[in-house]
Amino acid sequence: MSQIISIDSLMSQSGVAFGTSGARGLAVSMTDKVCWTYTKAFLQYISAKDPDTKTIALGGDLRPSTARILAACAHAAKHAGWTVINCGQVPSPALALFGQEKKIPSLMITGSHIPEDRNGIKFNTATGEITKEDEAGIRAQTVEIPDRVIDTLGGLTVRHKPPTAKPRPLQAYAERYIKFFEIGSLQGLRIGLYEHSTVGRDVAYEVLSGLGAKVTPFNRSETFIPVDTEAIRLVDVELARRSCLKGDFDAIVSMDGDADRPLLSDEKGKWLRGDVLGILAAKALGISHLAIPVSCNTAAELCKAFEKIERTKIGSPYVIEGMEKLIKEGAKVAGYEANGGFLLRTPLVEGGRTLNALPTRDALLPIIAVLRWANHYKVPVSALLGTLPPRYTSSNRLKDFPSDQGKEHVEALGKGTKASIKSKVKKLFGDMCGTLTEVDKTDGLRLTFDSGEIIHLRPSGNAPELRCYNEAATQVRAEELTRKCLEIMEKWRVVVDEE
Repeated sequence: MSQIISIDSLMSQSGVAFGTSGARGLAVSMTDKVCWTYTKAFLQYISAKDPDTKTIALGGDLRPSTARILAACAHAAKHAGWTVINCGQVPSPALALFGQEKKIPSLMITGSHIPEDRNGIKFNTATGEITKEDEAGIRAQTVEIPDRVIDTLGGLTVRHKPPTAKPRPLQAYAERYIKFFEIGSLQGLRIGLYEHSTVGRDVAYEVLSGLGAKVTPFNRSETFIPVDTEAIRLVDVELARRSCLKGDFDAIVSMDGDADRPLLSDEKGKWLRGDVLGILAAKALGISHLAIPVSCNTAAELCKAFEKIERTKIGSPYVIEGMEKLIKEGAKVAGYEANGGFLLRTPLVEGGRTLNALPTRDALLPIIAVLRWANHYKVPVSALLGTLPPRYTSSNRLKDFPSDQGKEHVEALGKGTKASIKSKVKKLFGDMCGTLTEVDKTDGLRLTFDSGEIIHLRPSGNAPELRCYNEAATQVRAEELTRKCLEIMEKWRVVVDEE
């Protein structure tokens, strides 16, 4: 007997819920049944909008659970009568580019930067990442699971092997940058490539080498490492510093698990913050209009390099919505996130060459743009940082902090009149930053003080974490604010545990 299940019901029962651009959860909770049902719902939504589309591309990162999840998604697609193109282990932006060029949707199996015990399914339409409107359409679906497809434990009754993987997306993705930026544009640069377990490590080597850089790979790992570009691990901070001590590298390059978030260090091994890298990349590419989340460094406005900046909620779907508003002005439009992921909404033309739009997070584009800019002017990456106003950011998070409880605390702090909020903030933070002057509730609670310092508190949208983003006039002070905020938020955790 078949089973009828709604996506909202599936989310509630499994704990695998929508985050940024897709569904995420514990790998053990992402059973074949859950992944099969999510895939069927996505295909039903796509078919309702475009009945003629019957081909989908699948890809994934290097997590141990990815192959099983990809197989379940492929089974659902074939069961629905779709042709499956298995792209294998591939960066998220490469898969999105492939789907965009073939005019087909795609599914990326990845948990991005989150720990190995978790995973996710990232949904792309033929034009790029799903929007919040698309998400609502998928969540509204009801799926029929036929009898004898799923067993009582939530596994497929018959194991399914997807078609043999073909590396077609990697070639097109590499050529995209080698052809536009030109061979030799990175000539003379010595680049360290921190490979760890990012699925983009091989294509990054190919592209950077193809542009003329001398690339030295190091620390390749066959065990998944959750590199988070917004909360860089101390071990990675020290690794970059040590790697540059001898002066052998002009920069170090890396990415997160699915290669949509970049990491770039200067010649001293100091990692650039993602939102600072975004500013430099946008300047290097001649972008005129930017869409960026409210959590990003205010040096974007203070540097006076852009005609207009649209501030959005945190998450690439909101950045995409912001870019759509800006594109009506017919300008060079792009966006980036605090994690560094860069989205290109309008084509770039240079010397008769065109770089087509790719409105999804991409790690390679901002890395190449900044390295080429530095190489063109024969200056170190650190010198480019000196062209920006002295605004420094720091962020971190408390892990294993239930999102609903974090949301409850943040909302309670920001509830009421400005005077009452000021009183509560004063009680919580004391005179740590001065007097509260501005409250922004676009996403979480962003507090600006008369000292110019900023504290931004926000529950994560895709993991049980409570995050803080802080900004100050020096890096030391920004990091000090982060430490103090974590101590204060830790007291919230104690209150939660005691309740």
